[in-house]
Amino acid sequence: MKAVLCKAFGPAETLVLEESANPEVKKNEILLEVHAAGVNFPDTLIIEGKYQFKPPFPFSPGGEAAGVVAAVGEQVSHVKVGERVMALTGWGSFAEQVAVAGYNVMPIPAHMDFVSAAAFGMTYGTSMHALKQRANLQPGETLLVLGASGGVGLAAVEIGKAMGAKVIAAASSAEKLEVAKAAGADELINYNEQSLKDEVKRLTGGQGADVIYDPVGGDLFDQAIRAIAWNGRLLVVGFASGRIPELPVNLALLKGAAVVGVFWGSFAQRQPQDNLANFQQLFAWHAAGQLKPLVSQVFPLERTAEAINALGQRKAVGKVVVQVR
Repeated sequence: MKAVLCKAFGPAETLVLEESANPEVKKNEILLEVHAAGVNFPDTLIIEGKYQFKPPFPFSPGGEAAGVVAAVGEQVSHVKVGERVMALTGWGSFAEQVAVAGYNVMPIPAHMDFVSAAAFGMTYGTSMHALKQRANLQPGETLLVLGASGGVGLAAVEIGKAMGAKVIAAASSAEKLEVAKAAGADELINYNEQSLKDEVKRLTGGQGADVIYDPVGGDLFDQAIRAIAWNGRLLVVGFASGRIPELPVNLALLKGAAVVGVFWGSFAQRQPQDNLANFQQLFAWHAAGQLKPLVSQVFPLERTAEAINALGQRKAVGKVVVQVR
């Protein structure tokens, strides 16, 4: 099979497309014929050795995929050969085939194509878990979404609206904010031109945001924690800015606020039934037209490095997908 391989830690340009051995399938795994693979922020980190997982060389990056089941291990019973599925792989998806643990595989709804399915799992799974299990977002609350034009940010905007929240979208340009507005955001903040803290306070009548969704970190975290409401919840989703912030814990004390970690991959593994319930709701919202995954760019397998750089350089709006077949 053809696979994009990382043979040593480095930038995306060092990845190579080569023939590679077909994966061997264990008892608890399925073999997936990959049709499309989503590009996510961890892909930019894993190839440089900056992610929490460091696979042995050579490995193919790519943490999620959609395709057709080619083989099923004897311990897997919920999907069958020939079925269309989406999978959380961790790595390995930028290839024609990947072996995936059965608990990380679920059927694709009939109304969803492979590219949309490859763009759906990680971003919507992360944002749903964050807003439901971690933040317990309630109808009528105010949700502030940082990085609101990115994959997880846009998903958070749409899910927040579906859950009945007032959504304030924050992003770095007017163009990116228009994308968030089209996804349903009620208010917009350009944090390259406006003070995030002051604008949140103005838009909430001085109260601050009940829930803050932060996949960016860095300076924006520093500002956001100062714009949180009493009993607010700040969701730590990621650090796309490149800087992991430090928290003056007196700020949490003064607002009775909680700073809450979000690790969807571990949640999906530890609480599979809760994760399945989340996706049943997400698929229902998608079928009703409330969730519309925005795939802004689709690259062929041989241009995977460009796809990863589009995300790593923060040029992407919505999701970037690699089309394998």
